[in-house]
Amino acid sequence: MPLPISRLRRWFAFTAIVLVVLVAGMYFYARWRVRNTLREMPKKIGIEFAQTADGFTVSKSEQGRTLFLVRASKAVQFKQGGRTELHNVTITLYGRDSSRFDQIYGSDFEYDPQSGDVTAHGEVQIDLEANPEGILSPDQTPPKELKNPIHLTTSGLVFNQKTGNAYTKERVAFQTPQASGSAVGVNYVAKNSVLTLQSQLEVLLTGPNSARITAVRGVVTRNPQRQVALEQPHMIRGEEKLDSETATLFFHPDNTLERVVASGNVQAETIQSRADHRSEMHARADQAELQMAGEHSVLRTATLTGDVQLQSIGDQQAAGDAGRVVVDFSGRREVEKIHAENGVRLKQVHPSLASSDSKTATTAQDIEIAAPAMDFFIAGGDRLDRAETLGSGRIVISQPNAKQQTLVTAAKFQAKFGERSEFVSLHGAPDAKIVTTTPGQPDRVSGSDKLDVAFRQAGGVESITQAGNLSYVDGDRKAWAEQARYTPADTVLTLTGSPRVVESGMTTTAKTMRLNRTTGDATAEEDVKSTYSQLKQQPDGALLASADPIHVTSQSMTAHRSPAIALYTGMARLWQTTNTVEAPNIQFDRNNRSVVAYGDGVPVRTVIVEVDKADKATPVLMTSSRMTYTDAERRVHMEGRVVAKGADVTLTSDHMDALLVSRAQSAGNQSVGSSGELDRIIADGNVVIQQPGRRATGQKLVYVAADDKFILTGGPPSIFDAERGKITGDSLTFYKRDDRVLVEGRGASPTVSTTRVAR
Repeated sequence: MPLPISRLRRWFAFTAIVLVVLVAGMYFYARWRVRNTLREMPKKIGIEFAQTADGFTVSKSEQGRTLFLVRASKAVQFKQGGRTELHNVTITLYGRDSSRFDQIYGSDFEYDPQSGDVTAHGEVQIDLEANPEGILSPDQTPPKELKNPIHLTTSGLVFNQKTGNAYTKERVAFQTPQASGSAVGVNYVAKNSVLTLQSQLEVLLTGPNSARITAVRGVVTRNPQRQVALEQPHMIRGEEKLDSETATLFFHPDNTLERVVASGNVQAETIQSRADHRSEMHARADQAELQMAGEHSVLRTATLTGDVQLQSIGDQQAAGDAGRVVVDFSGRREVEKIHAENGVRLKQVHPSLASSDSKTATTAQDIEIAAPAMDFFIAGGDRLDRAETLGSGRIVISQPNAKQQTLVTAAKFQAKFGERSEFVSLHGAPDAKIVTTTPGQPDRVSGSDKLDVAFRQAGGVESITQAGNLSYVDGDRKAWAEQARYTPADTVLTLTGSPRVVESGMTTTAKTMRLNRTTGDATAEEDVKSTYSQLKQQPDGALLASADPIHVTSQSMTAHRSPAIALYTGMARLWQTTNTVEAPNIQFDRNNRSVVAYGDGVPVRTVIVEVDKADKATPVLMTSSRMTYTDAERRVHMEGRVVAKGADVTLTSDHMDALLVSRAQSAGNQSVGSSGELDRIIADGNVVIQQPGRRATGQKLVYVAADDKFILTGGPPSIFDAERGKITGDSLTFYKRDDRVLVEGRGASPTVSTTRVAR
């Protein structure tokens, strides 16, 4: 978020130059010289002339040095009223130390002894010139060369000898090598040494710092300190403007400027127009104080106080405010440091928030940085180099169109800036924290020892990286890692360095984990392992009904907040005690304890338990292209080249359902040791039953585990025995462990055939 440091520096520098030229160069100097000369002139000249005199000279000396010299081509004293006229007058003032060569000249003057007024008729010219080597030269020797004289022009000047007051209602103009200016009406009161510039005060600066300054009124005083007060000063420089209700200039005894205080709604404005864009900058404060130093009144510090505000309008819309701002300048009038305090706030508004592009508008960010105090360090006088907060700071990242806000805090922030004074990076430590708020959802909070913020070139935050004792809380979800990287554009928190996430009894570890702080979705990559604990027994369930933990491993995992579904991919394996599901992809619903497994050409492997009449538990391995299971239904549904393989029998079919005994029914069977006991199998499509010594085929099979009974129909069904041959019928019923086969035909009575089965 760039700050207009160069513009701020120019305003302070231009204002200081203008005020030095305007006041130090003209009013104090001219006022003192003219006042003393006019006071002496009537006493030495007016009362001594009783007749016309041509080409006379009058001077006053002290200790062998001339103080002033008056030349006039003619002086006429009128007997009526005693008035005296002086024509073509030139007054030269040398000063008591001969350090001046000031000249006042005009065509006509008049002195009235009754009123004490000395009045200039017509135009009066005043040249103010220093002559520091005058004391070393013979008396009345002019300077070898004129150096930067100050020239003033006015008319109608009236000086009263009795009161010492002077005034004119006419325009007073002045000219210096750096500036020219004027005012209408001047009034000087000798009693309190107050000089008032009545109206229409105007100063024009020339050269590279050209500017125009106006004021409604100006008042010059010297007690207790020499100062000039301007009412409603206004400065214009190109497209830059500076205004305030009042401005007061304070001077040292040698007339060099000490400081300037502008008060009352101090405002600055600048506009930059280019072919490709237009930008505006506005600043205001209740008061601004400029502190000068050295014989040339070089600007050292500028202090803005009272509701200091800054606003930038254009491609980068920014705003800032503080209670007090102090700007330090170098000897070259370049800004070195800016100190802001009393509630510092900087805000950047992304222009694409008003964009019709919904994707851009959704990811656009407002950024606000706030702290009790901040220091900004400047490079080259006009470019922000770095900044740091004093006291705990905060960064607010808002995505209005996404209805989301992120708060970043730390005990201290340190910022780096680029070539255009834009944010490049931000470091916060210690006690770093990120809080993301979305309406209707619990706050997402991550804490760490430190954090680093990277900014986008187009504006806005690119990422926030946290490190050291990282912890994350999102409602019931908690996470820990060595490091995390948060990207506000997609609100994703990426955990690395032994990440671990715990939520509602589910613990997941991996090499990398990603948490979406808006949707609550989570992904994990490499060496993924999830453990579902704190489970309650499900009496009506079977395969996953135990209270023992459910474990899942895979290469990657994606979990959703609602419903609580996790998808494990890449060599996925789910198990509870001895019940196991293996597949390239396993989708697990922890709330319903349901599983969907599928293979992308690799078989899904499911292991359940079959119990014989001797209560001996035997695992049954089932493979298929796809498997689904819901614990409440206790049905393992398989399709796509299904194979079920037990200790001495193998079943194949196109589709197969394995129905399991509920945990409540199998609880008394101590040999099982877990849920998932097989109740029956229903197979459909190209059924093949393979046993040692015999093979049966059909289209549909019902296997009852408790009786070891197979009921085969459709096809028609058939059984092939190596010694007895082939048996067919409409329905074949046979048993796994003996030779009985019940054959049902189209007749009313079944046919029973006995085959010998090799054991």
